[in-house]
Amino acid sequence: MQKRTTNPEEINFKDKFDLKGKVIIITGGMGLIGRAFSEACAQYCANVVIADIESAGAEDHARKLSERSGNEMMGFSFNVGKRDDVQNLKEKVLEKFGKIDGLVNCHQNKTAKFFAKFEEYVDEDWDAVVETNLKGTYLTCQIIGSYMAENGSGSIVNMPSTYSVVAPNQNLYKGTSIGCPAAYSASKGGVMALSQYLSTYWAEKGVRVNQITPHGVWNNHEDQFEKNFANFSPLQRMSYNHEVAGAVIFLLSDASSYVTGDNIRVDGGWTAW
Repeated sequence: MQKRTTNPEEINFKDKFDLKGKVIIITGGMGLIGRAFSEACAQYCANVVIADIESAGAEDHARKLSERSGNEMMGFSFNVGKRDDVQNLKEKVLEKFGKIDGLVNCHQNKTAKFFAKFEEYVDEDWDAVVETNLKGTYLTCQIIGSYMAENGSGSIVNMPSTYSVVAPNQNLYKGTSIGCPAAYSASKGGVMALSQYLSTYWAEKGVRVNQITPHGVWNNHEDQFEKNFANFSPLQRMSYNHEVAGAVIFLLSDASSYVTGDNIRVDGGWTAW
């Protein structure tokens, strides 16, 4: 319950960002952005559940994060596109912590032929991308979000894409070995629509549903791509994963208690042109 006051002197604004005592599940928690989110949440004193595929080493990373932070963490290996796996994740987290306060969906799938041309894309790759990106978000929101709604509070943060908002600028990829597959845009567009739907569907239940849209997060990209990106970006550079993490602290914390149905675009002004 938020304090009913018009006097800002009665509010400790710094404490509003504190996540102490909150249990936060981060899917894709071993990914580029997921690891930054996990670290940021740990530094703000949350109990973080790092959930990712088995080969990612979530359990080992959670143990090291717990040792560094002094907070109890949990690593969990699962397939986000499988209902039984997501159900098991929820049950194991509740068994360990007794509650779930936040869900951050960072998972995504890049198949071996992820960057194939649209005309040459095969059903198997399309299905794999959609199953992870969109169906996985649907499953975690349905299973874990429903728990939050039943208990009257919670914050869900989903990750669409810049290409849920605008079309790709194909000139960005000229002279490089990468591109933006239609399967990615379509699946992430679905994540955005689902998030907007849930933001009003669960509002009366005390569950806030928001989104973070990063863009151009540097991950040892080839030089030509960096040069292309700088030419099209208002800030004239790519971003870093730690620059995205501030948004997730805001959306998971009481600092955003009156924010739902929003999409924070951490895109360096890319969609402002």
